[in-house]
Amino acid sequence: MSRPLKTITYAIGALAGLLVLGAIALFFLLDVNAYKPRLEGAVSDMTGMDVRIGGRLGIGYFPSLLVTLKDVHIRNRGTEVVTAKEARIGIDFLALFHKDVRIEKVVLEQPTISIEKARDGRFNFEKTEKARTPLSNLDLTKISFSDGTFRYADKQTGWRFEAGDCSLDASRLQLSNREHLGIMNQLSLAADVVCGKVRSQDHTASDVKFSVAGQHGGFELKPLTMRVYSGQGSGRIQADFTGAVPHYRVRYSLSQFHIDEFLRSLSPQHVAEGSMDFSANLSMQGNNMNQLRQTAAGQIALHGKNLILKGRDLDREFARFESSQTFNLVDVGAFFFAGPVGLAVTKGYDFASIFQGSEGRSEIRTLVSDWKVERGVAQAQDVAMATSENRVALHGGLDFVNKRFDDVTVALIDAKGCAKVKQKIRGTFQHPLVEKPNVLRSLSGPVLKLLKQVKGLFSDEACEVFYSGSVASPK
Repeated sequence: MSRPLKTITYAIGALAGLLVLGAIALFFLLDVNAYKPRLEGAVSDMTGMDVRIGGRLGIGYFPSLLVTLKDVHIRNRGTEVVTAKEARIGIDFLALFHKDVRIEKVVLEQPTISIEKARDGRFNFEKTEKARTPLSNLDLTKISFSDGTFRYADKQTGWRFEAGDCSLDASRLQLSNREHLGIMNQLSLAADVVCGKVRSQDHTASDVKFSVAGQHGGFELKPLTMRVYSGQGSGRIQADFTGAVPHYRVRYSLSQFHIDEFLRSLSPQHVAEGSMDFSANLSMQGNNMNQLRQTAAGQIALHGKNLILKGRDLDREFARFESSQTFNLVDVGAFFFAGPVGLAVTKGYDFASIFQGSEGRSEIRTLVSDWKVERGVAQAQDVAMATSENRVALHGGLDFVNKRFDDVTVALIDAKGCAKVKQKIRGTFQHPLVEKPNVLRSLSGPVLKLLKQVKGLFSDEACEVFYSGSVASPK
């Protein structure tokens, strides 16, 4: 090595040594906690939020400048937005020589993130009038957290959910300061998320995993996987925020979920056995749940085979059925509602009444429930089930915009697909009205006898076909 090169090398080494010594001296001589109020005030002024550091501050220098904050609390609009047991912030050391604070990474331990939508439609993280300066551009090469909790509550609709035991590992997080655009158009993100359990009012999922990536207002979550009712769910969500109204596309399937676990919220007893498959392919747009409901369009479906329904022998009920009795075909038809449309309908209608019997059991050999959704109304396309001896089919729609039954008719059908008995349900989901059964062949005796006579006396008579779908006659 030449003498000039050695001289330069020694000079650089000496300079590095001086920086290290200076850093060590600064660490021992500077009481960083004395600056905590100034730090809290500066961040509060910049964000418009109330930032408090309950614990001590610490500074580390190897392998890079690292600021550690204990017991961090961020409040806004009267709510706690973020809390963390510890936050570690990595800062570009060399940028400080140019009087530029450049954050490279953020690591949170045991954070709780609470997002709340108020009755006026504003979120608790939105910038308030207290913010004195605009937010600076944010450019992080890494942000992560572990053992985190995420909560969301919508006070307009009452809907809420909580995700626990969550971890996040983001390789890119950028937020540009363009005030005229929405936050989603300013955001660029690439991250992997894992949550041990996610709970809403009606459903619980476990082992939730997804990757999210997007920029310039376009984002995609895929693959989105989870365990729900002991079934395996998978899907993807696409979101487009570039227009005046956000647009969403959801594709999701849940394979072999256990029907007894799904029905547990309706009946504490073990009332059913078997596995079913659910799928949905929907598009929607809007800024709130009402708008999303009004614009929902696509397909939803529920399929199952060899299901066991306990407590009622439906074939025996059908055989003894007379129009004067109180047994409702709609009770059976409500079985179709549970999968494709969720609990919005079953909470209003007394679906659990079908399980009030104490004797017998029913084998549902095939159940098909295919619906087409347009403008928030689900119309039955192929909705029927077959027991060992009978078939039941359903016509009509479910209006989720106005939360009403739309000309729903349930019918007991013969081998030709003609209706033998019909019954209608109308009104709201919360207060439905079930009409009396309409026996189309008005002969005396139980339905079983009636059907045998119909088969012999009217075998050549034409009928109006009520059902011509994929569920075959058991006879």
